[in-house]
Amino acid sequence: MNEKQQKTLWQKLRSPSATWSILGLLVMGFFGGIIFWGGFNTAMEATNTETFCISCHEMENNVYKEYKSTVHYTNRTGVRATCPDCHVPKDWMHKIVRKIQASNEVLHKLLGTINTPEKFEAKRLQLATNVWNAMKSTDSRECRNCHSFESMDYTKQGRRGMDQHIKAVDQNKTCIDCHKGIAHSLPAMANVDPSVVVNPDPQTTPQK
Repeated sequence: MNEKQQKTLWQKLRSPSATWSILGLLVMGFFGGIIFWGGFNTAMEATNTETFCISCHEMENNVYKEYKSTVHYTNRTGVRATCPDCHVPKDWMHKIVRKIQASNEVLHKLLGTINTPEKFEAKRLQLATNVWNAMKSTDSRECRNCHSFESMDYTKQGRRGMDQHIKAVDQNKTCIDCHKGIAHSLPAMANVDPSVVVNPDPQTTPQK
């Protein structure tokens, strides 16, 4: 590149348009990026609330009613785990992936796939299995936001719970292996492979 070409390039960089210099465009891009990111993040967080989750009657009239009778909704310590606490990752990358996956749920909302109690019950096992498999694949990542084997005081647990948790550590099990019915009713399991449900806790599993 000769000297004349260098000067021409520099002039274009300094004044890429008749109106704005490159500095002006960079400043505009910077603030535009902040506004875009703020709007995007605000919209994403708005969809990451329990109010949004139960805004469709499919959730409000089915799983939300069940959840309200569990220890995750009301308990002696006053700590409530809401829908996104259990079903949406906290770290940004996994959260974005989950939001993209949720577009499929929007599609089925529009199609009316589970828009009646009868349709929901017919799909309950499939829907539950999808969630169980997802939790299994992530080592119950969302459960571990609040619970961890390392933080447990086994001496304050019931004998059965203590034995099961110690066994889980020894056998490298994850939360969802035993707590499939902890927040929602289990699907009807007649004629279903027993391996689908592993040791649901009858003391915490709502019975249908």
